[in-house]
Amino acid sequence: MTIRVTVWNEYLHEKVHPEVTAVYPDGIHAALAAGIGSDGFEVRTATLEEAEHGLTEEVLASTDVLIWWGHMGHDKVEDAIVDRVHQRVMDGMGLIVLHSGHFSKIFKKLMGTGCDLKWREAGEKERIWTVNPAHPIAAGLPEYITIENEEMYGEHFDIPAPDELIFVSWFEGGEVFRSGCTWNRGQGKVFYFRPGHETYPTYYNPEVLRVIQNGIKWAAPSGAATPVRGNHQPLEQIGSKGN
Repeated sequence: MTIRVTVWNEYLHEKVHPEVTAVYPDGIHAALAAGIGSDGFEVRTATLEEAEHGLTEEVLASTDVLIWWGHMGHDKVEDAIVDRVHQRVMDGMGLIVLHSGHFSKIFKKLMGTGCDLKWREAGEKERIWTVNPAHPIAAGLPEYITIENEEMYGEHFDIPAPDELIFVSWFEGGEVFRSGCTWNRGQGKVFYFRPGHETYPTYYNPEVLRVIQNGIKWAAPSGAATPVRGNHQPLEQIGSKGN
């Protein structure tokens, strides 16, 4: 079955910052859509300034995995849309949150924590170590991925303990960071992946794209039956005590 992917990007930096436009002339969402589309997914994009941020009920109903990149427009995302995305995750839609999306309303709502961290923009080397090589998201990847220029994120990362930790980053300045984490929320799966600052060409890196492609496959709905909750009639006849 083809996995239906929606790549959401606020698409603001690319319009106002020439240094970002130079790297992603058609937007981060376009680069991601092109980069992951080679794996046979059905991919579309949505951006902040579209009606309902491009995340209508119809779009979300036909999305198996939503990818989220945001930074300077977190506060511009309407709460009603956040609630809509949250419900879809609880109902089984996968969510992949990238880089500065750690401060998005949807990620904070799903984590229930502040999601803050250390950061520094100095174009330093990042080495992403695979610490769970048996995980499906690590399939086909080397022991580590080296990115020559990236923004630093450092611990402590204010998130709940991940259900699974797949990648840990080391930075040239000395910090480390839990850079690949997964959680289950309701029927849905959430994957946070750290790299992707807007002024660096990280989303053209084939190994970074492989991580995201693997994450899509992992986060896609499993097709399992939806649990039934609340008052429930017995499946078998219940005998009276003493019989």
